[in-house]
Amino acid sequence: MESHPLVIRFFQVALPLIHGAGVVAGVHVVMNGRTVQGTVAWVIGLLSFPYLAVPLYLVFGNHRFEGYVKARRAGDTELHGVADQLAAAAASQHLLCDAPGTLGRVVSRVTRMPVTCHNRAELLVDGHATFTAIFGAIERARDYVLVQFYIIRDDDLGRDLLRRLVARVRDGVRVYLLYDEIGCHQLSEAYLDELRAGGVAVIGFSSIHSKARPLQLNFRNHRKVVVVDGRTAFVGGHNVGDEYLGRSPRFGRWRDTHVRVEGPVVHAVQLAFCEDWYSATGELPELDWDPQPVPGGDLDVLAVPSGPADEFETCTLLFVQAINSARERLWIVSPYFVPDTQVMTALKLAAMRGVDVRVLLPERADHLLVYLSSYSYLPEAEQAGVKIYRYGAGFLHQKVMLVDDGIATVGTANFDNRSFRINFEITLLFTSPAFAREVEQMLEADFARSRPVRASEFHGRPFPYRLAVRVARLLAPVQ
Repeated sequence: MESHPLVIRFFQVALPLIHGAGVVAGVHVVMNGRTVQGTVAWVIGLLSFPYLAVPLYLVFGNHRFEGYVKARRAGDTELHGVADQLAAAAASQHLLCDAPGTLGRVVSRVTRMPVTCHNRAELLVDGHATFTAIFGAIERARDYVLVQFYIIRDDDLGRDLLRRLVARVRDGVRVYLLYDEIGCHQLSEAYLDELRAGGVAVIGFSSIHSKARPLQLNFRNHRKVVVVDGRTAFVGGHNVGDEYLGRSPRFGRWRDTHVRVEGPVVHAVQLAFCEDWYSATGELPELDWDPQPVPGGDLDVLAVPSGPADEFETCTLLFVQAINSARERLWIVSPYFVPDTQVMTALKLAAMRGVDVRVLLPERADHLLVYLSSYSYLPEAEQAGVKIYRYGAGFLHQKVMLVDDGIATVGTANFDNRSFRINFEITLLFTSPAFAREVEQMLEADFARSRPVRASEFHGRPFPYRLAVRVARLLAPVQ
């Protein structure tokens, strides 16, 4: 049977165009790729399998969120005015401090955010403690509440949040809710409509509807932030869902960490929220920007917002500098462990110079690809002296780091390529020995519920499993 001339003509035109698109995309990734591994992986795919790789690159390939950058530039005058006002007010009240050591100074310079003093913080080590504290602060709000989560579910906890926010609006409190459209893809419009009908200002952080790149699905706003009246802020790993209270039949107990802060650092967290809100709405809410010291507050804290719109790879620089600054101890806790070459090299060098390097990961998997990837690091980690543990008393989801005896971080960033370069994240860096001791005690209890993992757990597996692990690691830079 002879082929139809139109079909032949179609393939004569389409095939060269697709391969040409693969070449153009390959050049683009070479000029703009942020990691060697990711660049090589994309180029090989785009040149060898352009029929599949070109559509994937349109969706997942861009590591810079142009829509956010343009919105932030458009709002630079307003946002810079707020930032300048905040810095001047903090300086006039002697709320700025020189961060001890190089870590705080370097990260402060990268983020252009000051280290503030006279703050107070409370560790919240599970979902019940976290949401009891958040809901209590919302009930005490007098002017406004800012709420931002990556995931919000229409379940018992989500309904509880909705009722409380609508109730505060009835009492005259302004409420702003920002959610990530991809993280909340299962959240019903009815839930959002009910919030809006109750007077809550609701907007989705979207990477889907960009006019410049309508297919850019790779960016996520992974921040979890609540700010009340500019006086109290919450940052950490919990989203809004029953599983975060340990009610999931699949995961059971959920081990996570949030932190409540009071003091001038709250305004830095608030500023990060405002950047996200402005990018989504083009508007800035009227908020309190007069930082106040907390009576008895003795903590120095730096808020570190990070994301693909940054001039530098803020999150990567934070972790690399923290690793390099460690002299005695470096404990990292994350649900996902997929470091790139520079981060893994820094970890191995830290262990080789005698630092107690520990990485605590979950025993159970919620994302198979990154879970498999983590096993590929066992041989080189063990050889260098990096100790890896698996947490067995439920699902581990916290994002915490402890450096020596005086530095600790609590935030939303995982230890993987997505958080380092693609997600919008926020981390609080504490440069205070007292708070570091609290984190130490918390993590010691976690390690007591964990087991060390040996390289034999990788080498002893069947070949198909080891192959899957290596393939998962190869795919990690393009996740």
